[in-house]
Amino acid sequence: MAEDMIKNNEEQKNEQADAQKAQDERIENYGQVTLESEVEDYKIHLISIIGEIEGHEVLPATSKSTKYEHVLPQLAAVENSRDIQGLLVLLHTMGGDVESGLAIAEMIASMSKPSVGLVLGGSHSIGVPLAVATDYSYIVPTGTMILHPVRMSGTVIGAPQTYDYFNLIQDRIVSFVAAHSKSTKEKMEEMMLATGILTKDLGTILVGQDAVDRGLIDAVGGMSDAFQKLNALIAKREKK
Repeated sequence: MAEDMIKNNEEQKNEQADAQKAQDERIENYGQVTLESEVEDYKIHLISIIGEIEGHEVLPATSKSTKYEHVLPQLAAVENSRDIQGLLVLLHTMGGDVESGLAIAEMIASMSKPSVGLVLGGSHSIGVPLAVATDYSYIVPTGTMILHPVRMSGTVIGAPQTYDYFNLIQDRIVSFVAAHSKSTKEKMEEMMLATGILTKDLGTILVGQDAVDRGLIDAVGGMSDAFQKLNALIAKREKK
């Protein structure tokens, strides 16, 4: 009996060690982890969107990036999971590929699980739709958001069709943000085309409370606020 107990204890320790190792690798490789709430018996999945949103072209190994092919399957797994009740999205991104950023934002917005977003250092460019995609959004007091017109790298053909294509992409972004925030398309376009704010460029930079006052973000707050809000949203959903 004593030998069996010792053997079972060793097996449990090994299982716990393997689970911890797998979780550490998941955080290191994907910036994701599933957390158990201390308030209620809820499991919350955390996804961090950092650096540059990587598109179809692979960024250099020296660049911090978020790969959409990692994030999309994980979002689908969270939505389909019986064990996970909510999603917390941490944002510190300079922007990046428009199509990939919008794909992630659309997927977050379409989830039935409650979600809360928190802008930390910044959520710029295509990071703006990502910041407003959750059910409720926070920004830290020193967090920043930069709105500017759509840019495209590579060869650009100087034809009216190119200008129309840029407008189409920009309209998709503006429409998404307006649909998932308290801002409007008119206000968004005004901020994106503002002059004199960004040096030698068009656009607007919003810091902390400014993003709330402009209707993009719901409130200024930090980690504790985000967890409290997410727990409240989960509780509300559970009651229904």
